[in-house]
Amino acid sequence: MRRQFAFLAFTALALSLATPLAQADVAAGKARAEICAGCHGDNGISQTENIPSIAGQPDQYTQWQLVFFRAGSRKNEQMQPIVEEINNEDIRNLGAYFASLTPPKGPEDKDPDLSKKGAQAAAGRRCASCHTDTYAGTKAVARLAGQREEYLVKALHDYKTSQRVGGGGAAMADVAYSLSEEEITALAHYLAHLQ
Repeated sequence: MRRQFAFLAFTALALSLATPLAQADVAAGKARAEICAGCHGDNGISQTENIPSIAGQPDQYTQWQLVFFRAGSRKNEQMQPIVEEINNEDIRNLGAYFASLTPPKGPEDKDPDLSKKGAQAAAGRRCASCHTDTYAGTKAVARLAGQREEYLVKALHDYKTSQRVGGGGAAMADVAYSLSEEEITALAHYLAHLQ
């Protein structure tokens, strides 16, 4: 039943995205995003451990994640009551709003050797083939550059243990499954410090 609901939700969103009349309203997204600031920070830049920054995330990526939360395929206690109150228009507007924001800049890298190991792990796992050469993401693929380091560690662990599902879940689970703890740490460090 849940899979049928998720499929119907994905189909409805895809159809609504394909409709030329369904233009996003960034100002409406900004107004709706006020509730997001409590966790994701002002202007979508998180100051809270294990909460991702969402500023500069690709429009479609944000939309799909909201649909996954709303459908119940992604679970989070804080997100569930919020996504139950938003409709497809809100999702479109929120995606456009967060995509319009300046993404976070990675902090100064105080461990370039660890970043070098992370860059090697990223190249070996062909992370850029989906996330782009600058790790800025595209369409429904997440921006990783400048993301909170501990959140990236958590996300990789969630993919490795199949705790996280949704778009790209199979590809990410395949990549993350074989990562060692050292590689996860290095990858997260490297990506978090990218400018």
